[in-house]
Amino acid sequence: MDLAAAPSFRLDGRRALVTGAGRGIGLAAAAALAQAGAHVTLAARTKGEIEDAAAALRARGQTAEALVLDVSDVNAARQVVAAAAPFQILVNNAGMNRPAPLAEVTVEDFDAIFALNVRAAYFMAQAVAMRLVEAKLPGSIINISSQMGHVGAARRTVYCASKHAMEGFTKAMAIELAPHGIRVNTLGPTFVETPLTRPFFQNETFRKEVLSKIKLGRLGQVEDLTGAIVFLASDASALMTGSALVVDGGWTAE
Repeated sequence: MDLAAAPSFRLDGRRALVTGAGRGIGLAAAAALAQAGAHVTLAARTKGEIEDAAAALRARGQTAEALVLDVSDVNAARQVVAAAAPFQILVNNAGMNRPAPLAEVTVEDFDAIFALNVRAAYFMAQAVAMRLVEAKLPGSIINISSQMGHVGAARRTVYCASKHAMEGFTKAMAIELAPHGIRVNTLGPTFVETPLTRPFFQNETFRKEVLSKIKLGRLGQVEDLTGAIVFLASDASALMTGSALVVDGGWTAE
């Protein structure tokens, strides 16, 4: 009797780059990848945060280093990636939102959101992918999207547009990069409680509105995403590319 072998979720010997890694989802992703055996580079603009985070990972016996980088500076990001050994895993996490009613959206806010969520994310993925192609190595690119890349929401017209754009370029990149063994997928969380978002949930009206749409009845925690990130980074998802893994507590099921 032939029994299927269990896939490995281990990432030993692989180099991972996580953007926006100083806090929240990015920091949780870096910690999970390091725990799975990856050599993790934590990238963010805030030097103190990522240096402390990398030191904490090293203190528990894992391999991590800090990289001070503003990913919206595309030329700087390209230079860093080109000069480094290839990253076989990218968690393209840096992003932002400036919620506003449609009538109050400014050109400045639109440009800022698209500059980070679309332009910077696109060219970071391009840089990592081209470095892998050059080195003839396979890899996994994980673009951190959102449930808002699949639905719409009031006060989030620009954010929704940016995440729908990410979903689109992810599929197209997956098609082009598949012959090189490079997989490209998105992870779409629901509202996740982090130091950045926690103050918003102190508004009881907003909290109730959000919880009314999350069918499992609770806010997401960063730990709810780490299993999915390790899955997408590892050989356990070897046949998965151009796909969206939505971790939303059932928000988009309706």
